[in-house]
Amino acid sequence: MILVTGDIHGFRNLNKLKSNQYAHFYEMTKKDYVIICGDFGFVWDNGGEDIRGRDWLDQQNYTTLFVDGNHENFALLNQYPITNWCGGKVHMITDSIIHLMRGQVFEIQGKSFFTMGGAESHDQKNRVIGESIWKEELPNDNEYTEALQNLKKHRYAIDYIITHCATSVIQDEVIKQTNSYFYPNNQLITFFDNIAKMVTFRKWFCGHYHIDLISHTNPKIHVLFDNIEEVQ
Repeated sequence: MILVTGDIHGFRNLNKLKSNQYAHFYEMTKKDYVIICGDFGFVWDNGGEDIRGRDWLDQQNYTTLFVDGNHENFALLNQYPITNWCGGKVHMITDSIIHLMRGQVFEIQGKSFFTMGGAESHDQKNRVIGESIWKEELPNDNEYTEALQNLKKHRYAIDYIITHCATSVIQDEVIKQTNSYFYPNNQLITFFDNIAKMVTFRKWFCGHYHIDLISHTNPKIHVLFDNIEEVQ
């Protein structure tokens, strides 16, 4: 079983992962997965909250997978050794908490997943570089190149796409629904616009926007926050 949900931001939105909130959690084992679409939040300073949160996740029935969002400590995250897991590059935070790196394709339970974390913070002016925001929140040229190379290897056909932010069309839908104008277009958004055109996929899951929304323009793209969806 593979479940997908949106941001947790450490303990702020962790309750949705507690077993009494979702019946399927009782049925899962460490060979089953919960994927978090960015802003994981438990690799922030390796302080007490990080340790308690990671210990709690380690004790759950399932294995936790996550792509990075914009609110991550990339200096700390990138200190973890890179290893290969299910066909793609990962940071093994613990034995059952795994960071799915950018531009990778993973084969999990017979399904292919393309992962591309990152997003642009809309609250940059309230954050301090190297303390509460990092320049690595957006991908670099090498990550874009590797992403395209891996998609080409799979003939631009993927079962599921997992990202933090989404395409420009999705951002426009979010802005209309929430009356928000805080989500700028950037190189990553343009990259996703191109991916949506060139890649065949069954569903695309993302987080970032703190709402639950199925796109009217492309119903295969699901924005998640509180909702938890099962990969079929």
